[in-house]
This record gives sequence, C-alpha cells and structure tokens, in this order.
Amino acid sequence: QVQLVESGGGSVQPGGSLRVSCVVSGVTHRDFCMGWFRQAPGKEREGVAAISTGRVSTGGGFTHYADSVKGRFTVSQDNAQNTVYLQMNSLKSEDTAVYYCAAVLRSPWNPCTVLVGTFFNYWGQGTQVTVSS
Repeated sequence: QVQLVESGGGSVQPGGSLRVSCVVSGVTHRDFCMGWFRQAPGKEREGVAAISTGRVSTGGGFTHYADSVKGRFTVSQDNAQNTVYLQMNSLKSEDTAVYYCAAVLRSPWNPCTVLVGTFFNYWGQGTQVTVSS
C-alpha cells in the first residue's frame, strides 16, 4: 500500500519561507503524479502544485502551479529519497492551511497538470502551515 507522510509544517511570519516534504513509501520503481493541496477552516480544498516524479526521459519533472502561488512556491523531487518538496516563499496570511500531499501512479509522459483532488487516490495526513505576525 502506498503511504505518504508530510513533514515540515510550522509557523512563520508573513514574507517568510517554509519547506514541506512528502515521503512516498510502499512501492518501488514506480512513477507518480504528486500533488500538493491545502485546506483552511471553512474553505474548500485548493490545489497548489503538482509534479511528475521519475526520470526526465520518461516524463518526470513537469510542474504545474495554481495562479495564487506562481512565483512564490516551487515543487521539486528527490527521486533517490522518494521525496517531493514544496518550497514556499513570500508567505502570506492567506497561505495558512493544512497542506496535504497526494499521489497517483502515472504512465510515461503524463504531464501531471491536473490539479484536481479526485485525480489522486493516495493522500497523506497533512501538515499545518500557519502564517501570522
């Protein structure tokens, strides 16, 4: 069974930075579409970023971002560690939410540009990110 574990959440002041991580376990030699989502109290779940994991030669490394975070957030992968990162810079109070990573097995050359929750079938437990002064 695929397991996703997020870490790295915490509290930061507006304008600060934070990096959250998602470690994938339970499978070997498989590539995924990985997504980052967030949900604040009273709000709907929002897609943040996505990346295709694996070698560039087989479609890995494609990224996609929600308009609200473009230029501030960066999603990346470390294939050797089966880990996906979300680097969050220039954080705003409206970025406060529980951040979840999600995954779905992908076929070669899937660009993983779909940032819709129903596309993903594996989910982590989330990590809290709080941006306040």
